[in-house]
Amino acid sequence: MKYSLPELPYRYDALEPYYDRQTLRIHHDTHHKAYVDGLNNAQSKLEEARGKGDYSLIKHWERELAFHGSGHILHTLFWESMSPDASGKPTDSLAQQIITDFGSYEAFKEHFISSALTVEGSGWTVLGWNPAFDKLEILQVEKHQNLTLWGLIPVLVIDVWEHAYYLSHQNRRLEYINSWWNIANWNEANKKLINAKR
Repeated sequence: MKYSLPELPYRYDALEPYYDRQTLRIHHDTHHKAYVDGLNNAQSKLEEARGKGDYSLIKHWERELAFHGSGHILHTLFWESMSPDASGKPTDSLAQQIITDFGSYEAFKEHFISSALTVEGSGWTVLGWNPAFDKLEILQVEKHQNLTLWGLIPVLVIDVWEHAYYLSHQNRRLEYINSWWNIANWNEANKKLINAKR
């Protein structure tokens, strides 16, 4: 199966001034596409290895599969985690679950921002539903695949690789994170939580 780069759910300029057109175009068309291409290549090499019965490079290609496959999935979730019609704050079942699991929206937001700010090197912060624990968790993800928690279903993600914000914010990650809250797609996050709980 060949994977393809998904279309953005909005125009390149739709998130301005909080996420600029040039960054979005480069981020989606170049960076995300590279992960899709890397995923397709890893899948092809693993299929070739199975066909030949030659697993001498299995560790390499499975590492490539994890890195590029996770990069593709997280970027797809990232585009869905933003909206030009952002509601400002979570509502409905997501709002209630945040209060249940973090004490208050303010405590959740402080935790999420701190997590995103302190990701070591390149990576992500993910708000996800953990069915094993029956609660929301916030996780740092280094690269695309390190420090993940098995079974976690992502609800909202922010990309904190420098390519996600460097053109507008240079090395000022906190400035980028604070700006991103203006376009966080709580309606989509709420839908994802409802589906995750099913």
